[in-house]
This record gives sequence, C-alpha cells and structure tokens, in this order.
Amino acid sequence: MSTSRLLTDDPVVVASGARLLSEALAAQAVPVADTGFRPPMAGAEGDTAADLARVMADPRRAAANAEAVRRLLAVRPRLVDVRPAGEALGLRRGSFLHAGPPVGWERASGPLRGALMGAAVFEGLAESPEQAEAELRRGGADLEPCHHRGAVGPMAGVVSPSMWVFEVADAETGRRSWCSLNEGLGAVLRYGAYGPEVVERLRWMSEVLGPLLRDAVRAHGPLDLGAVLAQMLQMGDEGHNRNRSGTLMLLRALLPDLLTVGAPASDVAAAADFIGGNDHFFLNLAMPAAKLMADAARGVPGSTAVVAMARNGTDFGIQVSGCGDRWFTAPALTPEGLFLGSYGPEDANPDIGDSTITETCGLGGFAMAAAPAIVRFVGGDAGFALRTTRSMYEITLEENPAFQLPILDFRGAPTGIDVTRVVRSGILPQINTGMAGRVPGTGQVGAGLVTPPAECFTAAVAALALQAPEPSGAPAAG
Repeated sequence: MSTSRLLTDDPVVVASGARLLSEALAAQAVPVADTGFRPPMAGAEGDTAADLARVMADPRRAAANAEAVRRLLAVRPRLVDVRPAGEALGLRRGSFLHAGPPVGWERASGPLRGALMGAAVFEGLAESPEQAEAELRRGGADLEPCHHRGAVGPMAGVVSPSMWVFEVADAETGRRSWCSLNEGLGAVLRYGAYGPEVVERLRWMSEVLGPLLRDAVRAHGPLDLGAVLAQMLQMGDEGHNRNRSGTLMLLRALLPDLLTVGAPASDVAAAADFIGGNDHFFLNLAMPAAKLMADAARGVPGSTAVVAMARNGTDFGIQVSGCGDRWFTAPALTPEGLFLGSYGPEDANPDIGDSTITETCGLGGFAMAAAPAIVRFVGGDAGFALRTTRSMYEITLEENPAFQLPILDFRGAPTGIDVTRVVRSGILPQINTGMAGRVPGTGQVGAGLVTPPAECFTAAVAALALQAPEPSGAPAAG
C-alpha cells in the first residue's frame, strides 16, 4: 500500500503483527499500553464499519442522545389505577396482545402458543386447549405486540380483554403504560401453561384480585414507583428477576387500603397472601415503569438510543429512538443457566418476553451488581454480577442518579443503551431471565442468562446510516 493512499484514503486498521510490534517496543524500554480494541461487529449485509462511521459523524447525534436521555431520566412513574385490559387498552373479544415484535401463529413459539390457547379458554372462546389451538390455527384471533399499545407483558406476554392490568402514569406528562398482573412462578400462563389450574387462577385474579387492587390503589392515591425502584436497588433487588423487597414495599403501602375497602375479609387475606408469597409480583410494575421511561426517549431524530428490547420466543427485536417504530429483529437465542427438577437445555425455548424493557432502562442485568444473590437463580457468581454491571457502562449513554448501586460506591446504574457503542465494542447487553418450556403447556423450566443477537444492532446502525445527513462538502446521494 502506498504512502499516498495511507495519507488520503479512509483510515485502515492494521492488526496483524501488533503483538510483535508491542514486544519489540517494550524490549527497547518504550512504554507500551495494551488496549481493549476490537473491530466493529460484522453485519449480515453491507459494510458495518462504513455505516458506523457515517452514524458517528452525524452532527445531530450528540445532542439527540443527550435529549433522549434527558427525557428518559425525567420520567416519574406512578401506579395510578388497576383496570380490565379491554377497558384500558381497547381490546375486543378475540383480540390478544403478546410479547416481543410482531409474529403470527405460524411462527409463534411453543410457550406463546400455549399462552394463547389458555387465554382463549379463559375468555370462553374455546372449551378446551385443543379446540383453542384449532381456532387459532385457522386465524380466529387478532394478535398484536403489547408494545404497539403502550403495554408490556412478561414472557409470552399474552393479554386478553378480561385480564386486569396495572396502569402507570408519568407524573409530569401524564403519559401512560400498562402491564398484566403477575401470576407467580411455575405452571402459569406467561410461561405457556394452560391447564385447568392456570385458567382458574386467572379467573380469581379477574374476579377478586383485580377489583381489590383497583379499590386499594384508588383509595391510596398515586404510588411512586420510581422511589420504590430506587429503594429496591439499595435492598438487594435488581428489578427483573429479583423483586422481593419491591413486592413487600408494595404490599406495605397498599395493605391498609386493602383492609378498608369493604371487601370480604377472606378475599383480602387471600390477596395479601398471594402478593406476599409471590416474590415476582412487583416485576409487573417495574416493567411498565421502565416502558414509560423508554417511551419518553422515542422519536428523537439522530438518536442512537435503544428504546425497546423485546422477544416473542422466535425473534428478538429492538427499537431505536431515531428510527421511529421500526423493529430490528434476528432469531432469539436460548438462555443458559439453572434448570428446575429434571429439565435440561433441550427443554428450554429461545428467549421470550417484554421484561427486557428493564435492562433498556438500567435495571435487571445492568444492575446485577446491586443484587449478587440473583446469581443463585440465574447462574454465575457474585463476581460475575459485579463485572457485568461494570461492562454495561461501556455501552450506555448515562448513569441514572436515581438508581444508585451501593457496591459501586452508589454510582448510578448504566442507562440508555447506545447501538453505536454496542457495535463498536462488541459488548452485548446482558439479560437475566426466566426460561419457558419449548413445548406448549410446560410452564417454567429454569432461569438463566442471555444476550440479544448482534444482528439487531448492526441492522439498526445500517438504518441510522441511511438517515444521516451527507458529510459537509460531500455530494448528495442518489
């Protein structure tokens, strides 16, 4: 290669022989510093390095990302109501929401199919799971992502009109988000189970738990979820797979109102026992709180901030602030971790659920350093939890001053995933998650760790490159 080309063309990275050069310099007493340089991720199509350079040169990017993060951090989520999904989300009979990017029955994963079958029986659209499956296979239901209605759903994320949802609002803007009530662990609808006990539990939640919570929340007044999330991180929770302290704080706040709404004592006792015995109950409030935060950062031209990460058990999808509502998808990966009973890796379905909205906002895997005990549930060790959080600072735009991590000297949690930093560094967002059984009707088989597929981020960078203005002095494209 000529010297003139090196001086005039785009920069060229030469890695071959770098170690030999380093050793030769060190042998001559020249100070040498090792770096963690990695070439950018390779995309499925096109030139990712060129796309990345184009996006990095976008003069709007710095200000756009600052604005997106400012909006995210300004959100003050509060629990304001509990309502039937049909009323809150405008769902009609035969309409179902699901987790992740759009998917039809023909490509739906086992747990999503199982959850849809159970929901159809719960709604009275079918008398049995088998009849429900036949009806769904014929296209007898409307399927839509939760995200498209401003909602989020854990695991399969299926929401039907008769289910009840938490309603969360931003104190400043009034913007709202929703999430179903948490059923607990094991053989539950969100993990794809659909047996009689699953449907009976859903009926009790619809007839007793939902109305009780509605009355208690309305009597209590708006409940500050941001404050609860901040305290959870001081108490060993990370807001995704560990919500024990958050659940108990919620119960402490609402129990006096549950006792005074005039409901039968047996119903109040059953509701309090159900919430207090379900360590994951608060997850379904952490998720819509995070959804509100992420949605506030949407629609900023030139911003490279991720505003949604979601999985439907078949595809993993992300959305980016500067790309509107477009999904960037790739096949979901299968988590690795710990299994229940006799279940093993062959029983696990690929990654599923909207609960990765928590990682999008600095919780979950990004805050594992605050919850070292989580590794007993998902695998790894306490050192891994600490290293994970530290590595997430490399791919995020800001530290959230409200989400302080005691073990890191109260440093703010890494918040606001930047697709350019992911592609540049090769570091993928770390997610901790439950694992659903591959076969419909199985339920939960374990919990573990997973990352998004890299292709989601390289595709987003390619799309952002097409939107970037031409460099100053360059001829217009086309």
